[in-house]
Amino acid sequence: MDNSAIIQDFINYLKFEKHFSAHTAKCYEADLEQYCGFLSGSGTEADSDSGANPWGGNGTAAATCTQTEVDIDTLLKTADVNTIRRFMAELNTHAYSKSTTARKLATIRSFYKFLVKRGYAAGNPAMSIKTPKQEKRLPKFLEYEQVQKLLNTPPANTWLGARDRAMMEVLYSTGMRVSELVSLNMEDVDFLGEVIHVRGKGKKERICPIGSTAIQNIQRYLEYRSRRMANDSGFDSKVLFANKHGKRMSTRSVRRKMDKYLIEAGLDPAISPHTLRHSFATHMLNNGADLRSVQELLGHQSISTTQIYTHITTSRMQEQYKNAHPLENAAMA
Repeated sequence: MDNSAIIQDFINYLKFEKHFSAHTAKCYEADLEQYCGFLSGSGTEADSDSGANPWGGNGTAAATCTQTEVDIDTLLKTADVNTIRRFMAELNTHAYSKSTTARKLATIRSFYKFLVKRGYAAGNPAMSIKTPKQEKRLPKFLEYEQVQKLLNTPPANTWLGARDRAMMEVLYSTGMRVSELVSLNMEDVDFLGEVIHVRGKGKKERICPIGSTAIQNIQRYLEYRSRRMANDSGFDSKVLFANKHGKRMSTRSVRRKMDKYLIEAGLDPAISPHTLRHSFATHMLNNGADLRSVQELLGHQSISTTQIYTHITTSRMQEQYKNAHPLENAAMA
C-alpha cells in the first residue's frame, strides 16, 4: 500500500527539491509513520529508530493506519496544537530520549510548514510547541597520537589496505563526512592544487585543502587500483574509492573497515568514522585555526554548529591547567 498522498508529496519534496539524502528522507518518513499511527489511534509503543514497524504492515505511513488514505490525510491536515501536544506527551510516557523527541517534533514542524506552503493547511500547529531542552554532549575525538596509530594500521602493500589507509587519511585530513567520502569521483581530486571538491548536504559543493600525506596515500592506492582495474572490465573507472567488486563503497562498508582497524590498533571500538571529523576540527582549533575557517571546511551551514568544538578545546585547556598545577588544585579543593 502506498503512503498517504500528502506524506508522499512531502518525501518527494525532501528528496528532489531540498536534495536530502535517501537516508534522511527515510528518517523523516519513519517519524511521520509514527505520528500517523498516533492519529489513527494505533499508539506509539515502539521507536521508529529501531527500524521495526510498531503497528505492523510494510513500514509505510498509510499501511500502519487504520483509516483510508483520504481519512488519514484529513486527520493530518486538521490536527491542531493540542493534538501534537498529546503526541509529545505520549512519547514522554514511553521514555524517549530528549534528542529523539526533539527530532520527531522537528519532523512534524517541517511537515506542517510544507503543508502550509502547498496550501494543504492554513497554519503550522507545531510552531508554538517548544523543543525539549537538550543535554549538551561534547563530541568524542581522538588524540593526535591515536589518530596516527589508527592511520598506520592498514597494510600499505595491498590494494585494499592501501585504499583503506587512503580513505581514513582523507577523512582526517579534510574533516569531510563519510557520505561525502564515498561520493568522491576521480575528477574531484586536484593533486597539483592539493584540494578536493566535496559535494556536501543539499548538494552544496565546497573545496577542502588536503595534506601531502593524504595525497601520497591516495596516489599509492591509485597505483594498486589501476592494476586492479586493468583486470576487471566491470570496474567503475569514475569512482575514487571502490570496493573489491570495483563499485562505489558504501558508508556501512567504511564503518566496518574502520571497526576492524580500531580493534587491530587497540583503540576503542565504539569510535566511528565521524570521530575523525571531530578530531580534525578539534585539532585545527587547538593549532590556532579560526572558527569561521573550520566552519567552511566542515561545510556547516551555521557557525553555532561549529562552536561545539570550542567547548572541547576549552575543556582540554582546563584539564591541562589542572594537570600542570596539582598543588594549586589541591589547595583549592
